[in-house]
Amino acid sequence: MTLAPAGARRLLTLAFAASMLALAACSPALNWRSVTLPDAGLALTLPCKPEYASRPVDLGTGAVPLAMVGCEADGATFAVSHMPLAEAAQAGAMLARWQAAVQAGMRASQPAAPVAFVPTRALAVPQSVRLQAQGQAPGGSAVTVDAVWFAHIEGGQARLYHAAVYAPRRTTATAADTFFASLALQP
Repeated sequence: MTLAPAGARRLLTLAFAASMLALAACSPALNWRSVTLPDAGLALTLPCKPEYASRPVDLGTGAVPLAMVGCEADGATFAVSHMPLAEAAQAGAMLARWQAAVQAGMRASQPAAPVAFVPTRALAVPQSVRLQAQGQAPGGSAVTVDAVWFAHIEGGQARLYHAAVYAPRRTTATAADTFFASLALQP
């Protein structure tokens, strides 16, 4: 089979575009690596070397330990936070409080309508969502967030999770999609 010059050129252009996309996915700015959080029962991939922190937070029911892992790459912060919840029946209500606290903290304006986000083994509650919003960073500069919230039952308790990509401008959906698709609750 021979290709006409126009067909060959189209095929070459398509092959070139595909190779550029492959190279972009391997960009040094987004050096994806696997991370396991045994205390959270979660595996994920981050586009940079993770840093860990923890602190107590109060979402209206008393202080609980919040553990975080995250990093900065290509001008964006990728982060996952998790906390235990003694009363599993309150998981949906606490996810809603967490979502409201994040949006209030960044003074979110007109967030996009949330869509369901329920990873395998996650608790199927209406508050398990993915949400995009624009607002202000603590210093007052513009920030966008693409974020998810979900919960998992651990015995008689629950664990709540929040993963987010914060950036001064809307990040490419590919980076956020890759990050969120990597979130895997362990059996």
